[in-house]
Amino acid sequence: MAWIRAIGETEFGRIEGEDTLSLMAKATDAALANGGLRREDIDGLVVGYSHKLPHIMIASLFAEYYGLHPTYCHGVSVGGATGSIMVMLANRLVDVGQAKNVLVLGGENRLNGKDDTTLKTLASCGHPDFEDPFGLTIPAYYAFMASAYMNKHGISESDLAVFSVLMRSYASKHPKAHKREPITVDDVLASRPISEPLKLLDCCLISDGGCAIVVSTEPGNGKPVRIAGAAQTHPYQHVIAATRLAEFDSSRSLDAALKEAGVERPDIEIAGIYDSYSITLLAFLEELGLVEHGKAADACRSGMFGPDGRLPINTHGGLMSFGHSGIAGGLMHVNEVYRQMAGLAGDRQVGDPSVGLIHGEGGIFSSQVSLILRQG
Repeated sequence: MAWIRAIGETEFGRIEGEDTLSLMAKATDAALANGGLRREDIDGLVVGYSHKLPHIMIASLFAEYYGLHPTYCHGVSVGGATGSIMVMLANRLVDVGQAKNVLVLGGENRLNGKDDTTLKTLASCGHPDFEDPFGLTIPAYYAFMASAYMNKHGISESDLAVFSVLMRSYASKHPKAHKREPITVDDVLASRPISEPLKLLDCCLISDGGCAIVVSTEPGNGKPVRIAGAAQTHPYQHVIAATRLAEFDSSRSLDAALKEAGVERPDIEIAGIYDSYSITLLAFLEELGLVEHGKAADACRSGMFGPDGRLPINTHGGLMSFGHSGIAGGLMHVNEVYRQMAGLAGDRQVGDPSVGLIHGEGGIFSSQVSLILRQG
């Protein structure tokens, strides 16, 4: 059985004077302090890629930088799904006895970095023959999929905007969030067009930040929280290979994770859902079977996903408002769900959730991973 023993993160936003390794180190410092651990206690290390530090052995590089000597060391690259997939891997490593304390880590200076490495990398993620020649950007891919999904299910731009507003509302209460100023639906609709139908405030932020988690044979502070289920699905890599533009195969990974955890959808009391764009969050809520298709926005307006609702989501503010620093951004969904389930969220605590879901995504609705956390 694998538990989340410790978590730590930096502030997110513009953090001058820091780079990938230093941000990872600060997040690790916080996690070790949180779990009462020493460096020598870490015998497993799983590190996500960094666009600003594209080293082919990034996990070994950080181990050297931080003074770790793990018996298992692994770098992972699965786009935005990397964080949750690393937690899944750490869970399996602990379950089979490969390691006792696995540090899962991501961090990057995506905002203060002085070159355009990130933009160049993301701009070349399409198929080299059938997509890249047409000059599509990441927002354009998501806008393309958004248009298909919205047309199929009768979703409006205002429906997307309510999720941007919700994320900012949560972030306004988090002292480490990148953006904390409240926004309205009108603000979202009036923000600069990026790629129709997506506007600036429909998009995730670009942030500096680091995030760390220790998956262990022992629980941490607060109420014990274990990783009870985990599963992946990979229907395609390039959008050109997608057989359906408005269906994303999301329920497949969640079904498997729920089965492993021994729970069902109605048991989920808190969720961290990947929210690179407002359409990502809305579509996943529906595709995962948490609400009916075409009903997520109405559920949001009714308060279902708010702090007093039946299913609070991304209570830290998500990628759209807490911040997106590559792998660290996705890992923050895990940190936040754990923090709420352990009863350690302080003034931001939303009840006493005993079952939590994290759903991560890499590519354009392609690689997906579902994690189920349970108390006790």
